[in-house]
Amino acid sequence: MTLWSDVLDFVSPRRCAVCGGRLAPTEHALCSVCCLRLPRTGFCLSPADNPVAKLFWGQAPVERATALFYYEAHSETSRLVYSLKYRGRPDIGVALGRLAAGEMLAAGFLAGVDVVVPVPLAKRRMRERGYNQSEAIADGIGSAAGLPVEARAVARTVYHGSQTSLGRWQRLGNVDGAFCLKDGSRLRGRHVLLVDDIVTTGATAIACASALASVPGIRLSFAALGFTR
Repeated sequence: MTLWSDVLDFVSPRRCAVCGGRLAPTEHALCSVCCLRLPRTGFCLSPADNPVAKLFWGQAPVERATALFYYEAHSETSRLVYSLKYRGRPDIGVALGRLAAGEMLAAGFLAGVDVVVPVPLAKRRMRERGYNQSEAIADGIGSAAGLPVEARAVARTVYHGSQTSLGRWQRLGNVDGAFCLKDGSRLRGRHVLLVDDIVTTGATAIACASALASVPGIRLSFAALGFTR
C-alpha cells in the first residue's frame, strides 16, 4: 500500500465485507479468517465433471466449468454478493476474481485460456448499478492471471426481470435469445473464459455461451464466484 492509502485507511479503515472487522494492509474485501471460511467447491480440480459443468451438458459447448464457493441465501457468502451487486462495491468483485484466479491457476484450470469475457448486463441494469459486477470479477481474474478482458464482445439485448424466483425451465425461457454477438473478431480461434457472479440453473450462462459459440474456432470455459446447490 502507498503512504496515501495508509493515511486513508487510518482515517477511514477498510472493513471485511463479511464480518465487518478491520482489514490488514495486505487484505482486500474480506479478512483472512473469512477467506478461509469460504465454503469452497473444489470444482476446478475436476473441471469437466462437476455440478456446474453438468449444467452445460447438451446445452452449450463449454469444455470446463467451476465456481469458487457454494452460495446460499442469508449466509456469509450472500453478504459478499449482496454488497458486490447492490451496495456499490465492485472492488469486492475484483478481489474475489483475483482470489478465484489464484486457485484456478494452482489447479491448472486456466491452462490454454486466452481471454476473459464477462456476462453482460442489460442497459437498464447497467444504468441502475453503474457497473457490471461480472466485469469486475473478470477484471480481477484477468489482472491476476495476465489475461485480457473483452467486455464488449457480447451484449444483452433482452431483459425480462430478475430470475431469482423462477424455476429451471422458466429461467431458460426467460433468457432465450437474450444475448447477441457484437464483435467476435478478437475471439476467433481463442479459448474464452466466460465469467458470471452466481450460477444456479446455468440458464443465463448457457444463453450467453450459445451466442459466443457462433464465433469461428472458439473454445469456451466458464467460471462463477458462487454456485447455488
